[in-house]
Amino acid sequence: MDHVQQLPYSNDAGLGQTAKIGLIVLQTDQTLEDEFRQMLVIDGVACYHSRIANAMHVTPQTLVQMQIDLPLAARLLPQAFAFDAIGYGCTSGATIIGEAQVAQLILAEHPSAKVSNPLTACKAACGALKLNNIALLTPYSPHVTQALSDNLNASGIKVCRTGYYDIEDDFTVGRVDASSIFNAIVALGAHAECDGVFVSCTSLRVANIIHRAEQKLGKPVISSNQALAWHLLRLSGVSHKSAQKLSQKTGPKLGQFGTLFNQPLPN
Repeated sequence: MDHVQQLPYSNDAGLGQTAKIGLIVLQTDQTLEDEFRQMLVIDGVACYHSRIANAMHVTPQTLVQMQIDLPLAARLLPQAFAFDAIGYGCTSGATIIGEAQVAQLILAEHPSAKVSNPLTACKAACGALKLNNIALLTPYSPHVTQALSDNLNASGIKVCRTGYYDIEDDFTVGRVDASSIFNAIVALGAHAECDGVFVSCTSLRVANIIHRAEQKLGKPVISSNQALAWHLLRLSGVSHKSAQKLSQKTGPKLGQFGTLFNQPLPN
């Protein structure tokens, strides 16, 4: 081994010195990772992904199956990383499996992490924005949409208008174009009794139209991915002011992803 030498090196604290976030993404999801890359361009914040097996067709039966696979997906996020917060990226799955059960399964693998999912994050977001009457847009079947609506109503968030696409194929959900989503948000949110809009499903591409939709409606718009990113940041101890300061040089202003990103966690 001529001209080969062993070289010295040193270690530092690694990535994620401000916050380490774990994210469990559906096998069929085309959108969540891309939107998180946009929303978490923050110095010192590292996000690591694990994928969970799921069926292409979104039904109550296929959503329940993920409960069996969730511990394995959580285990693939290394415990040695010492995550500050971990998110399960499926709104309908959290609805059918149950938020508490999702948290319990993740905490069994990562007992020190804070845990969220898009449904829990949506409720926290409505609290932060003081939204009591919302319009709901989903890509789901009527049955799954109704289960989500019932859950929100039971938590004290009144769903006063609902729209759905009735798509069971998750691949198709990820291909719904921005203009269709924007027009649906505006149509639902324009009703006077609605003080905001929640767009459910991590596969729907909403991040880049939230600001425009809020300007059009004059009301807050929440999406599954936006709410989850915001909630995981706050649970990790990253405040709005520190996030904006850290992202000034490396990424867009987080306010472009909606009014929500300016809010602290509700008391």
